[in-house]
Amino acid sequence: MKLDLLTVGTELLLGHTVDTNAAELGRALAAAGVEIDRHITVADRADAIRSAVAESLARAGAVLTTGGLGPTRDDVTKTAVAELLGRALVLDDALLHGLEERFRTLGRWPMPEVNRSQAMIPEGATVLPNPRGTAPGLWMEDERGRLVMMLPGVPREMRGLLVEEVLPRLVARQQRAGGAPAVVLSRTVRTTGIPESALAERLAGVEEEIAPLTLAYLPSVDGVDLRITAWSLPREDAERRLADAAERVRTRAGDHCYGEDGADLAAVVLDAVRRRRGRLGVAESCTGGLLGERLTAIPGASDVFVGGVVAYANGVKTDLLGVAPEIVERHGAVSEEAVRLMAAGAQRVFNAYCALAVTGIAGPTGGTAEKPVGTVWLAAAAGEHVRALKRIFPGDREEIRRRGAQAALDLLRRLLGAA
Repeated sequence: MKLDLLTVGTELLLGHTVDTNAAELGRALAAAGVEIDRHITVADRADAIRSAVAESLARAGAVLTTGGLGPTRDDVTKTAVAELLGRALVLDDALLHGLEERFRTLGRWPMPEVNRSQAMIPEGATVLPNPRGTAPGLWMEDERGRLVMMLPGVPREMRGLLVEEVLPRLVARQQRAGGAPAVVLSRTVRTTGIPESALAERLAGVEEEIAPLTLAYLPSVDGVDLRITAWSLPREDAERRLADAAERVRTRAGDHCYGEDGADLAAVVLDAVRRRRGRLGVAESCTGGLLGERLTAIPGASDVFVGGVVAYANGVKTDLLGVAPEIVERHGAVSEEAVRLMAAGAQRVFNAYCALAVTGIAGPTGGTAEKPVGTVWLAAAAGEHVRALKRIFPGDREEIRRRGAQAALDLLRRLLGAA
C-alpha cells in the first residue's frame, strides 16, 4: 500500500519547528508494509490543505495528515477535509463528554468554549481516541474507498495514535484487500574516514548484486551512511536479503565500516577499550570538550572514560600535559610533535592505557598558508602504540570541530584494531 504524507503547519515552512513527525511516520509505516510515496508540507490555510489532500487522493488514493486539529482558528485541517469530501461537521456527544471529563480531571474546569470545536466530527468519520490530548484522530473513507487519516501534530500524541489506532487499521485494510503481507525494511551500514566518491568506487557493481534492494548514500559531517532498503517484500525474505546485502556492503567498505543502524562511534571505541580492560583519557584543544561530550553521552562510559583536559591555551598544553615550550615555539601548537605529547600527557595525567588528543584551527580566522583553517592534528595512544594523523577538514567552525572529534575516535578505533 502507498500513501501520501501531508504535514500541516506554517511553523514548519518557516523553519521554527523541525518536522520530526515525518521521519517517525516514515519508519513506522514502512515497517507495516506501507510506503510513503510523497511528503508535502503546507501552511495552516484551508485552501492549501484542500488542494493538497485532493491531489493526494487523486494520485495515491490515501493520505495521512498531521497537524491542524487543535481548537484555535488556525487549526483548519478537519474543516478543509470535510468540505472537500462534502461532509458536514456534526457534534459527537460521547467525544464532547470525554473532553469535559478530561478538563474536570485536570482541574481546569470549566472547559474553554473553544475546545468544544474538537468534538465536531465530519459525518461518517471514525474517531480515533486520543488519551494524551484533546484532539482526536480521524479516519475517513469516501464512497470510492479512498482514505484520509488525520492525526494531531503534537509528536507524543501522533505517535500514540499511530501505534494504537492507525497501524492496526492499515494492516487489517491490506489483509482485507487480499494483498500479500509485505514490509519495507531498511538496514544501515555506517562508515567514516572515507569520502562518498571513494566509497562509491569501492562499491561499484554492488547495487546490481543486491537488486531488487536499493542502496542510498547518506553523507554527513560524521561520515557516510549506506542505507539498504527492501521494498514491499515478505518480511522473512526482506530480512534475509538485507542481511546478505549488508554483509556485501561491509566487506566492500572494509575497515571504514564501524557498525550498523544506530551504532555510535564513541560507543564502539569505549567497547574496544573495555575489551582490553583499559581506561581512556582525552586532551583536546580545537574541539573544546566535544570529545568528552561524545564519550560521556554513552551509558556506562564511566567504567572506561576517566576524564579530559580542554587544553585550549598553550600554557595548559605545556604546564599540565607536558608539551615542551620549545616544541610549541619550533613547531607550533598545531603540529604532530605537539599532539603526540598531548596524548602522552593525557595518558600520564589520567593514568590511562588509552588516550586521544586533538589540536587544530577551527576558524574562521587563525589560518596561514602552511596551516589553513581546517587543519587538525590527531593522536591516539594505546599503551606504547601511538598514531598521529593530519587532516584538513572542510566546513565552518562547528563542522570542523565535529569532524575532528569523529576522526579522533576513528583513529583510536583503528589503532586498537591493529594493536
